[in-house]
Amino acid sequence: MGFLKEFKEFAVKGNMIDIAIGVIIGSAFNKVIDVIVKDIFLPPLSYLTSGVNWTDKKIVLSEKITENGEIITEEIAIGYGKIFATLIDFLIIGLTVFIVVKAINSIKRKAQDVKNADIPTPKDIELLSKMTKLLEKQIEITEQNSNADSN
Repeated sequence: MGFLKEFKEFAVKGNMIDIAIGVIIGSAFNKVIDVIVKDIFLPPLSYLTSGVNWTDKKIVLSEKITENGEIITEEIAIGYGKIFATLIDFLIIGLTVFIVVKAINSIKRKAQDVKNADIPTPKDIELLSKMTKLLEKQIEITEQNSNADSN
């Protein structure tokens, strides 16, 4: 099978569209989380630590050297404040994804339960359930016939 044919099948099946939608939503979600961390979580933390701005925290290894207003050497520093904010981002994103996946799995379990009338059962699960019932009836009839033949 040629590369273009495989790509066409991939795109037509919806996988590519699902991935694109996921990337777009993920990008927007990242912006929301960034605002939540910078404008909601870090200001109270800064307030509790007497106004320390955590995103600007750094360990200076070498000071900036200037002479007559000209920069001779740039400051060399390890910026640990940004990693702190990024870790908070990561924790919020991880927790949110966990909650969303947990909710989706709960809905899936309910949807796959044929006996649950509250949520409509997907067609494939409904069909499998009907096939199982028919097979059980067929086995029962076969067992009855074999018992009748042996008597």
